[in-house]
Amino acid sequence: MAILTSKDRFLAQRIYLILGALFISSLVVSNLIFQKFFYWDFFGIYTFEISVGILPYPITFLITDIISEVYGKRKANQVVTAGIFASFFSMLIVYVAGNVPATEWSPINNALFNTVFGATAIAVLASMMAYLLAQYIDIQIFHFWKRLTKGKHLWLRNNFSTFLSQFVDTFTVLFLLCSFGKISWSLFSVLLASGFLFKVMVAALDTPFLYAAVYALRKRFGLKMGEEIEI
Repeated sequence: MAILTSKDRFLAQRIYLILGALFISSLVVSNLIFQKFFYWDFFGIYTFEISVGILPYPITFLITDIISEVYGKRKANQVVTAGIFASFFSMLIVYVAGNVPATEWSPINNALFNTVFGATAIAVLASMMAYLLAQYIDIQIFHFWKRLTKGKHLWLRNNFSTFLSQFVDTFTVLFLLCSFGKISWSLFSVLLASGFLFKVMVAALDTPFLYAAVYALRKRFGLKMGEEIEI
């Protein structure tokens, strides 16, 4: 563990707080917007059919990898746990908002609100089950490869941990949503393939951003290869 001055420790805590805020907001938003699905024709090679909720979700894995590399396993797990509480709290707020009566002049009436947000509780439940499995798997595998490579080959642990955890996440959330009747089983295989391939592609593309963030933090706090900050 690196020994920091009080000034550097304060800065490290602020950066950790910002990363945690980005993580939690990405997670909560992905649960709120999941009911809209879109397609993306990838240069005529493959047509993705996925929920817009998948767009902010890969950010959460990038952030936990940054925190894992710089701040350690314990701090990464703390952010994951905070995300669980934030998601359930947002579900409670949506539930209360859906049960108070709308005025006659309200631009959004009860029916429209429930159409958009009515499945949020199920989405959060399914997402949390998948989230718990995937994020903890991601952190465990990341640190397994970090120990095995003695802190070298960041790209290896970033991609290996994310690929497996993203498959677990995609499979679990779709399985639960189909089981609850929110998505037809006939769409399961298509959405699984699209969701997993999209996440794999994003995970590969975010590797340079991971390297840039880790390099900047190591340089700022004088960290050696594999060394972590204790705050």
